[in-house]
Amino acid sequence: MLLSELLATPDLEPALRGLSVAGLTADSRMAREGFAFFAIPGHAGDGLNFVADAAARGARVVVAQRKADSPLPLIVVSDARRALALAAARFFPRQPQMIAAVTGTSGKTSIVAFLRQIWAALGHDAASLGTVGLVDSRGAHYGALTTPGPVELHRTLDELTGRGVTHLAIEASSLGIDQRRLDGMRIDVAAFTNFSRDHLDHHADMEEYFAAKMRLFDTLLHPGQTAVVDADSDAAPRVIEICRARGLNVFTVGAKGEAIALLSAAPQAFATSLRLRCAGADYAVELPLAGAFQVSNALVAAGLAIASGDDSVRVFAALNDLKGAPGRLERVGSRHGAPVFVDYAHKPDALEKALATLRPLTKNRLIVVFGCGGDRDKGKRPLMGEIAARGADLAIVTDDNPRSEEAAAIRAAILAGARGGPAEIVEIGDRREAIAAAIRRLQAGDALVVAGKGHETGQIVGDRVLPFSDHEAIAEALGEQNP
Repeated sequence: MLLSELLATPDLEPALRGLSVAGLTADSRMAREGFAFFAIPGHAGDGLNFVADAAARGARVVVAQRKADSPLPLIVVSDARRALALAAARFFPRQPQMIAAVTGTSGKTSIVAFLRQIWAALGHDAASLGTVGLVDSRGAHYGALTTPGPVELHRTLDELTGRGVTHLAIEASSLGIDQRRLDGMRIDVAAFTNFSRDHLDHHADMEEYFAAKMRLFDTLLHPGQTAVVDADSDAAPRVIEICRARGLNVFTVGAKGEAIALLSAAPQAFATSLRLRCAGADYAVELPLAGAFQVSNALVAAGLAIASGDDSVRVFAALNDLKGAPGRLERVGSRHGAPVFVDYAHKPDALEKALATLRPLTKNRLIVVFGCGGDRDKGKRPLMGEIAARGADLAIVTDDNPRSEEAAAIRAAILAGARGGPAEIVEIGDRREAIAAAIRRLQAGDALVVAGKGHETGQIVGDRVLPFSDHEAIAEALGEQNP
């Protein structure tokens, strides 16, 4: 591809217009012969510091936000991140014909999984992309980021389209939106779930965090497109106002919803009976999932399917067969009849919802094993300690991904918030032993949730990723107790 086509600008010097570009990257280590190197300014450093490395590996041109000494021709743009995303979209031009993006603090992973399942049930070749990686009709391919970088993202979109995928549901994290990773995507419909504390290690405050999410609606969606909003979220009125100011069609769901109204939700044994109203017609749904948060997730997914053009009768019928996303309040075993769950809850709101869901289903004690990650928002640690001490009967505080921090200090911050709560609090640093100890203490009528890591298969300690799976640790402990 010619550089002039890649950047889509008439302002290039004549000598550069016909330059052939073989690839593009923002990581100098990935540069190859004929590549364009995008020097991205970031929290960890300025990409301009790595131009020499990119040049040594064969890069032919640099795109940056300011002038600098460079061994390669350097093109200055106002926003290097956005320029990279748009260039990636031109370099890998194919995209599924229907793309739905989901943002919000919690529920994104479940919603894209549900939407993929609904679309598949209706006969579409569908895929989902997010925290658990890429999932399509051919299986699951795990990734490292909720929203991949723009080059990886557009390469994936192009490959998916090439093998026949027509419908894609993608998680839109605040970091992904803020860092312009989605700017080259042709998004057709988007959704907002809810808003609570998260990612304050990246965003300066909650308002900046909220503004990052709103960019999906006030910038990336175009007037006339549809925004599906969970009307029961505290943030819904602000989101709806922003969407209407942009000229978007607003499709609200939930007990306060107008497009899909939740008339009733009756909890069953790890399921929920729903009565819904949509376009003047009433529907009965037996949702095979427990918890008000899963009801909300399912309704947002249904709203996206209907907003993308599918028949509401068939969409609501598909809700009867939904399966939960991996590591999202996933039942993985039992001891003495007491169920054991794995849940990805690693933020205060998510942990509170998981415990609130299991509390009415637990006859005896509710037990939770959890920790907090290092090098992340430190303010949520005592909050999660307080939630566990209030919402569980036994809370075992353990390590999550300590990263570069001292694990004991992270646990101490959690324990400080747990003081004074009614629950019994136990500290066991080794996560495998913490899980085993919780399972040894299970009695009939109890329920155990191991929270924080969900589908993850590694534990980050220092600069190493050590193999670790909550699923495997639970299976090992259950095997020892149930020979």
